[in-house]
Amino acid sequence: MTIPLNSAALAHLAPGVDGPAYDRAALTGGILHIGVGNFHRAHMAVYLDRLFGLGQGHDWAIIGAGVRAGDAAMRDRLMAQDWLCTVVELDPAGLSARVIGSMIDFLPVDGPTIIARMTDPAIRIVSLTVTEGGYFIDAKTDGFDTDHADIAFDAANPAAPRTAFGMILAALRARRDAGHAPFTVLSCDNLPENGHVTQRTVTGLAALSDPDFADWVAANVAFPNSMVDCITPATSDRERQMVADKFGLIDAAPVACEPFRQWVLEDHFPTGRPALEAVGAQFVPNVAQFELMKLRILNGGHAAIAYSGALLGHHFVHDAMADGRIAGWLDHLTRTEIVPTLHPIPGVSYDAYRAKIAERFSNPEVGDTIPRLCLDGSNRQPKFILPVLREALVKNSPYLGLCLEVALWCRYCAGTDEAGNVIAPNDDNAADLRARAHAARDDPAAFLSNTVVFGDLGADARFASAFGNHLHALWSRGVAAVLADYVNG
Repeated sequence: MTIPLNSAALAHLAPGVDGPAYDRAALTGGILHIGVGNFHRAHMAVYLDRLFGLGQGHDWAIIGAGVRAGDAAMRDRLMAQDWLCTVVELDPAGLSARVIGSMIDFLPVDGPTIIARMTDPAIRIVSLTVTEGGYFIDAKTDGFDTDHADIAFDAANPAAPRTAFGMILAALRARRDAGHAPFTVLSCDNLPENGHVTQRTVTGLAALSDPDFADWVAANVAFPNSMVDCITPATSDRERQMVADKFGLIDAAPVACEPFRQWVLEDHFPTGRPALEAVGAQFVPNVAQFELMKLRILNGGHAAIAYSGALLGHHFVHDAMADGRIAGWLDHLTRTEIVPTLHPIPGVSYDAYRAKIAERFSNPEVGDTIPRLCLDGSNRQPKFILPVLREALVKNSPYLGLCLEVALWCRYCAGTDEAGNVIAPNDDNAADLRARAHAARDDPAAFLSNTVVFGDLGADARFASAFGNHLHALWSRGVAAVLADYVNG
């Protein structure tokens, strides 16, 4: 039997389905969260649900908000469920489900309503998951994009903004004028130094219309950095049907995620914060080393298995990890070349972290795909691989495997796998990359001369030589042989 998910259903959950272990009617809002997508509900909402279940922090419930049409659709789905949703953890040892009740309201997609709620002194944290691309970053300069149409609109209309950052500024101004302390702005997006990026966007927007107010924001508003991690696939009819069939709930917006989550935050919350350390979050003076660990081992590891996996014909990440050639390549690269570029973190074992990453990548229940990992290589390589390669070259530490990863990407950009199957373009610069990759068969410099991707790194003789040798071997001997040569030294 299946029942619609709502407050009444909490008394009739199927055996094995956990529900809120607290009185939701006693919760009050302390966090306004912008961007109530899957990751937020699998991550922050779960941490808070667990905290409330300990009898703590009941004045820190989530008020949802959003500024896009998709947010309105999510609000409609969750409103019919009294803001409840099912989170399914995709554990290979057995799926588990929990109904999460930490969100108690979701505001209409309406600027004045959202600004008014942020102005309420009870709201002490405004958090965001607006995706990595939602911070108005100029792709060419990596700075704040002052030319974006939405930014130009908010700069001209600061009292009636349409971006989340414009609304934050309007609320901060109202709180300042009313004598209320500013809320903390907490990014939960997967960005290096996400707090600094958020501060740059908020103060940059403010400076376009009121430089003095921008200075006040910079001096008085906290933007702590945080590192977030939990693989959370998109929800489809498959997940909705799974929740109905396995857990007896009709949920229009369930979330499925891996049984791992990590949250590391700088402890800089002047108006208070929930005691998230009681449920597994870590508060540290500086998040940077944790971010670097994740970016280099997890995201860099994704890149390593993405192009080797695609060229060897794998579709699912867990199938690639079941291929000993790829698993061995990942282990050797992360252990011998990526970890040596990292500084030690007290209490953290890089070997244990690498083992956990391999375990997570191998989880068949997540269903992550190689094509997803291969997306947008011209944007991801400069973030996850090339900085590691630069550092290895500067330190004169091992770097040949990092050069091999770039060669694998180049071979992938040529547009066919080793069986001759066509690889569909999946990069905004796919045509240019393909032309360069074909030219590189005879002249490897044709690929490395792409200064938008490589900057001056392509002119480094050590990199160019190793890249050229690897690329020639990939074309002449094949991926499997080249990976084996690398692993075997």
